[in-house]
Amino acid sequence: MAWEDIGLADPRAFTIANEAAQTYERLGSPEGELALAQCVLYLAIAAKSNAGYNAYKQAMAHVKQSSSMPVPMHLRNAPTKLMKELGHGSGYRYAHDEDAGHAAGETYWPEGMPAPHFYQPTDRGLEGKIAEKLDWLARRNSEARQKK
Repeated sequence: MAWEDIGLADPRAFTIANEAAQTYERLGSPEGELALAQCVLYLAIAAKSNAGYNAYKQAMAHVKQSSSMPVPMHLRNAPTKLMKELGHGSGYRYAHDEDAGHAAGETYWPEGMPAPHFYQPTDRGLEGKIAEKLDWLARRNSEARQKK
């Protein structure tokens, strides 16, 4: 339930569920049952979202139906002189050195492949904040691409 039905709306649910199970394994009955009971209560009232689960299923379906595409040249490792001469890694932007830790306008998808949007966060729990961040990143990308 924590992974499939709550997801990123409340990622604390993952930890709470795992810790409750570990507590039960260590303490047994009846003390461990209290950990499980409180976990069930937490999961029951937690914000719910299956957006991550749905995104995973969509991504897996996409991979199964799509052909393999080459990695963009700027993302390819260039450990040898020949690879550097062939352009591997050329133009790579290290996001941590960029404003806000984001290489605005950069693309990481194979050439000709539109960026899929598998993950559609809800407005519930933490996913509301994730949605805001994704919108902000999309605006920065759009503005950077318009400047090119």
